[in-house]
Amino acid sequence: MSRPLFMFRPNLQNEDHRRAWALLQAVPEGQKSAFLVKAILDSARQDALESTLRRILREELQAVPSQPVQQPEEAIPPEMLGFLNTLMDDE
Repeated sequence: MSRPLFMFRPNLQNEDHRRAWALLQAVPEGQKSAFLVKAILDSARQDALESTLRRILREELQAVPSQPVQQPEEAIPPEMLGFLNTLMDDE
């Protein structure tokens, strides 16, 4: 049975591809396959963790009773009213 073959042909016009290529080039020869396997598995784990976290947060937020926050009414300071009255008196 032959081993599967994977070919990576980066598009160096694409910034993400250039960065990925630079990272891959920094990996020592003989370790590139292990590096790619780890990167793929880490990405899959991160996606699964993110999905789980989103689901848990959504469930927890649904359990929390939501109450609108009351904003305190700001009264107009008497000094401001006095100033406005003086402007009105000038007319």
